[in-house]
Amino acid sequence: MWHPSTYRRLVRASAWYDLLVTAPFATPWTFLLLHGALSAVASGLALPGELPTFAALPMLMANLLGSLVCIWAVLRIRHPERRLGRYDAAGRMAFALWQAYALAQGASWVILPFLVAELAWGIAQAWPVSDDAIRRD
Repeated sequence: MWHPSTYRRLVRASAWYDLLVTAPFATPWTFLLLHGALSAVASGLALPGELPTFAALPMLMANLLGSLVCIWAVLRIRHPERRLGRYDAAGRMAFALWQAYALAQGASWVILPFLVAELAWGIAQAWPVSDDAIRRD
């Protein structure tokens, strides 16, 4: 069971993780750099699956996702509240589901570490928080 102050630190830490990992998706230029780096990693490690090139519309979707996740991360950094951590946990489970689906459909295994991170952050943020400690805080 999390202590409320520890839980707030967890929510903030997960937000910093999101900001660092997702910021490269926020613009077409940084996304192209990230895509090149992930392609090099996937190729260098001979990972199974495909990491396709992105046309304009899929890149737009990646940029929109990156922008929204960065804004969501800044909100949680500034306001690491329990309710935001709970919403984030639900979102992470959805992201993990779609990442697992993509892997099952032949996506590159370069996304596997991100899937593991989503599950870990999601489970941690879904873990119970002590209500007794709230009264003492």
